[in-house]
Amino acid sequence: MTDATPARRGRQLPTADELRIWRDFIETTAALGSRLESRLQSDSSLSTGDYAVLLALSEAQGQAMRSSELAAHIGWERSRLSHHLGRMERRGLIRRQECATVPRGAEVLLTTAGAEAFKGATVPHLRAIRELFVDALTPDQIVAAGEIATALRARLDALRAE
Repeated sequence: MTDATPARRGRQLPTADELRIWRDFIETTAALGSRLESRLQSDSSLSTGDYAVLLALSEAQGQAMRSSELAAHIGWERSRLSHHLGRMERRGLIRRQECATVPRGAEVLLTTAGAEAFKGATVPHLRAIRELFVDALTPDQIVAAGEIATALRARLDALRAE
């Protein structure tokens, strides 16, 4: 096994170049996320958290999901989701009801107002993604970004399973 293998690299501290790339990656993704959040908020009055919930519900069968399933789907802790859903419910974007099939379970449903807010936010949000992410990269870089995201997700999933 050479020093270049992923298993070998995992036992060492990052090099100065790797740390520089890491920092660039983290700072750039944070700036991109912040810019997208700001654009989404100004275009639609939705946060990226609102959008993630509305997207998941809009794609779900019957536009409803159990809250535990929704939390897992968007990668949030259940307590964070519960607080966020409370704010969304007060704004009329979703409603919660007891789950008929699971005792003490809750189901989250997309309301008409939530569906309309999501629909109104989608095109401006997709335009911002095009402008800030897609247009900044070559087609080969888009493919590489997808490969990087897949590798990172696989690593995180494997660590979570341990």
